[in-house]
Amino acid sequence: MAQKITLSVPDMLYERIKQWRDSFNLSQMFQEAITEAIQKKEEFQKRFQEEYDLPDIIKRLKEEKIASERKFFNLGKSEGLKWAKTAHYEDLVHVLHLKDIFSLPKDTVLSGYFQTLFSDIGIKRYVAIGPCDHEKLFLEGWQKSIQQFWDHIKESLQ
Repeated sequence: MAQKITLSVPDMLYERIKQWRDSFNLSQMFQEAITEAIQKKEEFQKRFQEEYDLPDIIKRLKEEKIASERKFFNLGKSEGLKWAKTAHYEDLVHVLHLKDIFSLPKDTVLSGYFQTLFSDIGIKRYVAIGPCDHEKLFLEGWQKSIQQFWDHIKESLQ
């Protein structure tokens, strides 16, 4: 049994179809075209599943994602600790009061530092398109190391 469907076409194409309608079996043309398109999609999916072991690919990519996230977080902690060891008291206090980690690279006190740092460590290429996971993880690590440094020394400052 055949099912009816409705198609939309641009006005210009509709005018041309009206002109040539008696010369074509539009239903058959559509059926052949859509059948071919579906067959191509199904063949691609079959080839993809035969050529690649999708569960292995997903497992590998998850492992790479975890390693990448850990790398940027730890790099942030390392760079944050370096900064904290040389920072002025006022700058440390300023950073400790910032709540939005994405404001760090735009902060008037820190923007020059982060611009140079992001360029040196390669985050700049990711950040150019907007906030990204690499930047977020780096900044979370950076901020955490500042907080840990402060927690370690604050009693000694009394």
